[in-house]
Amino acid sequence: MERFKKILKRIFFLPPLIAVIIAIPAFAAVIYVLVKDISGQLAYLSYLASAYALIVTGVRFPGIIRSIRHGIEYHPLTKKILSVPVGRRYVEDVKFRAEVSLGIGFTVNLLYIAIKMAFGIYYCSTWFIALAIYYILLAAMRLLLLYRRKWPEGSTRLELELRRYRLCGCVLLVMNFALGGIVAFIVWYDRGYEYPGILIYAMAAYSFYAVIIAVINVGKFRKHGSPILSAAKVINLVAAMVSILSLETAMLSQFGNEDGPMFRKLMTACTGSGVCLIVLGMAVFMIAKSSKQIKQMKKENC
Repeated sequence: MERFKKILKRIFFLPPLIAVIIAIPAFAAVIYVLVKDISGQLAYLSYLASAYALIVTGVRFPGIIRSIRHGIEYHPLTKKILSVPVGRRYVEDVKFRAEVSLGIGFTVNLLYIAIKMAFGIYYCSTWFIALAIYYILLAAMRLLLLYRRKWPEGSTRLELELRRYRLCGCVLLVMNFALGGIVAFIVWYDRGYEYPGILIYAMAAYSFYAVIIAVINVGKFRKHGSPILSAAKVINLVAAMVSILSLETAMLSQFGNEDGPMFRKLMTACTGSGVCLIVLGMAVFMIAKSSKQIKQMKKENC
């Protein structure tokens, strides 16, 4: 039995660098097979190789992350960044880093709003206008969190942050109606995103990465005790879930032609309803939790 365990460890518990070296060509091979619609022995070999690569990278994923962090931490470029006050603050100050992330997200949202609204007006497209409304609400929430006057420290600051957190929950409720409209539009008119060629696989990797990081950050930033930071990460999670919905519509358009339009509509309706319910649950939770904490703080101050 011990010998069997040692053999398994040698096969699956590889050093992080070896796991990455195996994973990159294996995943590239299976993507090539799927894109070129190759069948036969080569396809089966690529599927087996990708399955093995997925297992070894999954097993060694924490080690891979630690190795990447270690490499970044001791890289000469990192030392140069830390020698600059702004760079050091960005690396060491969690709140400042979250604010920078909010600012970048807000800028990107403004760009999306301009593009989608322009396309909507030019092509008289309800689809693009609905997407523009979604990004307007997303930008409004980020602006709510970015805009702050000189808040006092202590319990007063916490109460102000809780009020802003609750307001974001209210905006989420409104945004859920816009999101529901987008889902209904996709289902009714059988519309969705389209990514040409291999770009769909890159978008799939990004979407799953965004969801995983957003879920981790929602849990991690709750420990900091800042409602503003928590709300910022909830916004990222909502955006990531909508990316998954967009990815599903694109994959169904590209690979689901044989299943027929009814299958695509059913899958999109199920996923879209699930996303809307999760967003609704988060919005209600944010409003209820912040209201309860504000009420409790008022009782303590009386």
